[in-house]
Formats: sequence, C-alpha cells, structure tokens
Amino acid sequence: MKQYSVLVVDDSAFMRRAISNMLEEDPQFHVIGIARNGVEAVEKVQRLKPDLVTMDVEMPKMNGLQALEQIMQSNPVSVVMLSSRTGEGAKETLHALELGAVDFFLKENLIGPQNGVNHSQEFFMRLRGIVEAKLPREAKVVYSERKEVRKRISQSTDLIFIGCSTGGPSALQTILPHFPANLPIPIVVAQHMPPGFTKPLAERFNSLCQLNVKEAQNGQIVRKGTIYIAPSGFQTRFEKKPDGTVIFKVDNDEAVEALYKPSIDITLNSAAPIFTDRLLSVILTGMGVDGMQGCGIVKKYHGSVFVESEDSCIVYGMPKAVLEAGYADRQFSLSQMYQEIMSFI
Repeated sequence: MKQYSVLVVDDSAFMRRAISNMLEEDPQFHVIGIARNGVEAVEKVQRLKPDLVTMDVEMPKMNGLQALEQIMQSNPVSVVMLSSRTGEGAKETLHALELGAVDFFLKENLIGPQNGVNHSQEFFMRLRGIVEAKLPREAKVVYSERKEVRKRISQSTDLIFIGCSTGGPSALQTILPHFPANLPIPIVVAQHMPPGFTKPLAERFNSLCQLNVKEAQNGQIVRKGTIYIAPSGFQTRFEKKPDGTVIFKVDNDEAVEALYKPSIDITLNSAAPIFTDRLLSVILTGMGVDGMQGCGIVKKYHGSVFVESEDSCIVYGMPKAVLEAGYADRQFSLSQMYQEIMSFI
C-alpha cells in the first residue's frame, strides 16, 4: 500500500493536532512535520519533500497565500487549503486555487460540533485524489482588463454547458475570459463547490471576462451573451415556457438524492430535452463520475460532448468516465478547448 507523507501547516496548536490525528487514522497518510506559519512551511516543504501539504490561510509572519505562491514557484507539491465559509475566506480560497492549490476543505466540516474530527471514507478518497493530482505546469491566472473583442460567429448552438470539479476554477480561467463580448449564446457553468463559494467565483470571473458573469437565480431568464454560474448548495435546472422562453429553476430538492449540489447530471438531464441537438456539453477536470449519465442524455437528444484530455487534467476522473462510456464526441487539451468550442459554434 502506497503511503503519502503530509506536512500540516496551521498557527493553531489545536488544529495541527486535530488534523494530524485525523490523517493518521488512515494507514496511507503519515504526518512528517508541522509548520506554524508560512515561513516555516516554505522551509519544511523544501527540506522534507512531502507528498501533500494542508495549508491554513491566516497565519503570522507569512500567510498561507504567500507561502503557497513561493512553494509553487520553488518546490511544487499538492496543496489543499483549509478554508472558512465567510465571504472573505471564500475569496482567499479562490485566489489560492488560482495560485496552484489543488483543492480545499472547510474547517467547519473537518471539526464537528463537539470538536470531534470528521474522518469519513469520502474525505480520504478525496484526499488521495488530491495527492495524486497532476499539478499545473504554471499558474493559469488571467489578469487582464475587460475589453471589447468582436468576432464573426456563425451560431449552430443555443447553449454551452461546462461542468467541472477538482481543478475547475483554474481550468475555467483558461477558457471563460476569451469568449467575445458579442457571443450570441448563453454559457452555464456547474462547478462543484460548498455553499457560499459560487457567488465570489462569479464576481471574480465578471471582473476578468468580456461577457457578463452572474450566479444563476430561480426564475431568471437564460439570456444570450451571459455566463451563469450554477449556485452551490442547490440544483439548477432549465424550464421552457409556452412562449419559448427558457428560465432557470434553482431549488434545494431534498427528494432527489445527489452527491453534488450543483449536480452536473441533474442540470444536463433538464437541458438536453430543451436544447436537443443545439446543446454543447463540455466536461473538464474533476474527481468522480458526475456528468457521465447527463452526457448520455445529451447524446440521446443528439447534442454534442467535448471532454478535456488526460494530459491537461489536474484530476482525470469526470472526463475519463464520459469518454469510456462512449459519450464524448471529441477530447481536447485545455489549451485547445476554447478554440475548439469557437470552431464548433
């Protein structure tokens, strides 16, 4: 059995002890060191060469974001951020994903109400995926002012849907900011995230993209030239009105069992019968198989499916599942995906 070495970085002695105890519950994880601030973290990553780093954000001397940036430049390693659910914590977490962190966990989900550590099998499965993730060759960050770019577009598509999970925020940054301001097609993104994170994600992309970016809302008309982020904690579906208008149906449907909120499968199941052969579904990097069943429905209604190829995926899970099920029309590296989408439409 392969064993993974872990460096635990946190300025709280309680959190360091709790996280270390949690990790040691699984025989595959071995804590080889702790760090109390970012300065220690950078030094110990270089000296100890861990397979995984758990990184707190707020720390003295050097915070987690500064340490992460230095680590990814000098000694790249799989880093998982420990985040809070607050608005500022969400923004810092999204910045960490831009800087190269593979994924994040909410602190309140790790430590239960009686300070008992949550060490479910699902947690360890996700953690193993993070350790084995393919690190991006360079930070995929786009810092550009919004500007008008107009291209002649021959439309054969009424909806572009993009589904992603682990590694998704950085993958989306290589695609979304490039879409021109005159794109006559709505784009809907379902990114697996805990509640409270998709609104800051939409705000971040709205500052980067030529199209308007907003979090989808219940009853909202799906309009061309807009990028919609499916809100976390809810399921997002489409409904076609008698006059042909398509609106979002966003709810917390407890009757439907789904591991993810938003669920890519659930959104695609409602999109395919409405948009039929004028739907393009794009599945990017992510852990698990969410999207496989939905892409099967897309193909049933003669829509098209693109998947990200293994060479650029941080985690080659969701695209692989769609490809192996026989539902993918084409697969492309992330660097090719935007141009291939534009060529298709």
